This record gives sequence, structure tokens and C-alpha cells, in this order.
Amino acid sequence: MLRDLFDTSMSVGAVFNVVHEAVVAAREINARQDLSRVRIGAHDEIFQNRRPVLVGADADSTYCYLLAAEDHRDADTWGIHLLDLADQGLRPEATIADGGTGLRAAQKLVWPSVPCRADVFHAQRDVGQLATYLENRALGVMTMRDTLERRMVRAKRRGQGKTVSKKLALARQREAVAVGLADDVAVLATWLQADVLVLAGPDIATRRELFDFIVEELRARELLCPHRIGPVRRMLENQRDDLLAFAEVLDGKIAALATEFQVAPEHVRSVLALHAANPKRTERWHDEAELRGQLGGRFYGLFEATAELARDTVRASSVIENVNSRLRPYFFLRREIGPAYLDLLRFFLNHRTFLRSERPEREGRSPAEILAGEPHPHWLSLLGFERFRRN
Repeated sequence: MLRDLFDTSMSVGAVFNVVHEAVVAAREINARQDLSRVRIGAHDEIFQNRRPVLVGADADSTYCYLLAAEDHRDADTWGIHLLDLADQGLRPEATIADGGTGLRAAQKLVWPSVPCRADVFHAQRDVGQLATYLENRALGVMTMRDTLERRMVRAKRRGQGKTVSKKLALARQREAVAVGLADDVAVLATWLQADVLVLAGPDIATRRELFDFIVEELRARELLCPHRIGPVRRMLENQRDDLLAFAEVLDGKIAALATEFQVAPEHVRSVLALHAANPKRTERWHDEAELRGQLGGRFYGLFEATAELARDTVRASSVIENVNSRLRPYFFLRREIGPAYLDLLRFFLNHRTFLRSERPEREGRSPAEILAGEPHPHWLSLLGFERFRRN
């Protein structure tokens, strides 16, 4: 490419040396980054060639502060990295992670007072996958029943209906059970997502009551499909407090806003719900008009405050999933460089500016700029290279 497109001759060895020099510079810059402004950290584990890669990122800026390939993902390995990050100033208000035992055990040792919340995305995904599986199973049973009914019609014409009747009766029974189970679990999955783990939802006590109800309803149906319902039910049961940890913090902030604007907490929740409502539905605008009439001049200030509250409330480790999706395309490359390329990759992702984003404040800025609150030179210039300029 260099020879044919840029009329430049360069050996593979020269490229290797350039990259390794850049790795050293990137590693030094990574180590100098002040992490004290990280508010919510997101942690996860992904794999490269069956080796775990430990990942950590800031939920607000998406700055990736940990990217390390290791032989193990136990508490000791995670703990060493968390201690190193603590030396860079990292001490978040809370972290969000899946059910990984190693990273959670390490955090209890390093930051015993920092809560590790559960990622609601994984819980919703697991329950949703269960509902989809049961729906597909019900459709399969319905297809079998339909096939037997067709066979029964043909058998009756030949006077042999009794040969199929028993199988058809059993298929109808199985269909009723399978369809009923699929419908019930689908309703429970909807309640979990729309009423329990939703941002604009009831208070923590009500959420816990609804959550426990869903768990018990799954338990009551567990014998109908133990190999699929059982693991999901146990996951929800074991992670209830961690999954609902965000709601407890949210209740405190809602109470503070209610005091500040001298309104009832229910009004704050109603205004918060407007931000998640579909603007194309007339009910949303009807609700807003009603709240404006009730709150008067306090509505606009409360609307802005709840918008900020919605942005600041982190329920899922979506940022880490986003970082993981950006990392994976690179994992099959640069094998000749070794694990050190992860330092360079982390530097590159943290210092390359966002071309677009769902959050306008991120556009045209890099994760490092958002985290530090100040601009920095182009990432190539930071590494000591002179950028090409068109004549």
C-alpha cells in the first residue's frame, strides 16, 4: 500500500519498530491520565484467543481505563489492576458489571465501600431470551398439533380415526400448557422491563415487591421447563439487590428534587417519565399539559432537572458493550506485536474524536477530552509524529 499509493518504500521491520516506539509513548500517556473524575465505572471480561481481556471504562466519557490481556480473571488478577488504577485516582461512586465473581470479589477487597451494581441489560436479555425460547417451543407444539389434526381428517375418511385420536388429544394438552407458559413468561418479561428495571418507575419498595412477585411466578412454573427457567430464576433471585441498586439512589435524588422545587415526589416521577414517553403519541402531550397545569412555573425547571437526572442515572453497562464492540475488530490483528498493542489500541480509542454521537456533548471530542474537561492535540501529535499536511 505504501509503495503503490504513497510512493514510499518501507520494510515490515521498519513498521514494527515504529509501532513499538508508539506503544512506549502511548503507555506513558495512559499512565499519566487522571482518573479521579470517573463517576461510574463499567467492568467486563472479553476473550481473545481464549485468553481473558479485562476491560474497564468510564460510563460518562467512555474513556477506557483498563484493557489488559491476562491468563486468569480471578480476584487476584482483577485486584492488582484495580490497585494500579486507584494509584491513578480511580475511586468511582459505583461500578456496574455482570455476574463475574472475580471482578466483584476484587472490588470488595480494593474498594469495600464502593457498590458494584448489576447490569440490567444482561438480566433483561436473559429473561427475553427465555420468553423467546418458550414462544418458539409453543409454536413447534402448535405445528405438531396442526399436523395431527390433518392426519385425523384423513384417518376419519378411511374410518381409522381411533389410530390418531390419542396422539391428537395429547398434543392438544401439550399445546395448551406450552402456549400458556409462553404467554405467562412473556408478560413477566414485559413487567420486568417496563415496570421494575425501567428508569421512570415506582419507588424502591414497590420495585422489590414486583421483582419478588416475578421471581415467585417463575418458580411456580419452573417444573414445566426446568433447564431454561431455573437458571434465569436463580440469576434474578441472586442479583435482586444489585439490579435494583440504581433505583435506591434514584429515590434519593427524586426526593431531593421534590424538596428543591417544593412538589410531591410523585410529580417528579411523572415529569421524569415524560423523557421516556413516545413524542408521537398524543397521551404524552396530554400528560405534559396536565403536569404544566399542576406545577405552573415550576414545570420547566423541573423538566430540565429531571432530564439531567435521566442522563446521570446509569442502569446498564452499555458503555462497556460499546467499547467491546469497538475492540473486537482489532483482536485478530497485530499478533506479531504481542499484548503490548492493547496499550496502543486503548490510547487510540481514547484520543480519537467522536464524529457523531447520540449525546451532542460528545461530538467532535475524544473520550480523554470529555474526561479531563480540556482539549488535547491530535493523537498522532501526542505520540510525537508530524502529521501529513496537504500542500
